[in-house]
Amino acid sequence: MDQEIKILLLVSGEKVIAQVEEIPALDIGDPNCKLISPYTVNPLNGELHPWLSELTDDTEIMMCSDKLLTLVEPHKSLVDEYLKRAIIREEITTDD
Repeated sequence: MDQEIKILLLVSGEKVIAQVEEIPALDIGDPNCKLISPYTVNPLNGELHPWLSELTDDTEIMMCSDKLLTLVEPHKSLVDEYLKRAIIREEITTDD
């Protein structure tokens, strides 16, 4: 399954850039979205900060898709900055 780098707008209002992998849920309500190396994005200056880094060292975080308002394609400059920082997998695809 391909992973893509996306910006996620969460219901909390956070903006997160991550490599996203859809995971089939075993039961209703189970997490069905894997975020790999997620970073928060400051929309004013484009700065990236590891998401939840003050709480965990995990680089893969499972999430239920009902916590997402939308997914969008990031600007190339954000992808470039993300790729400099993130621990990523080889199968990344981008929609250029």
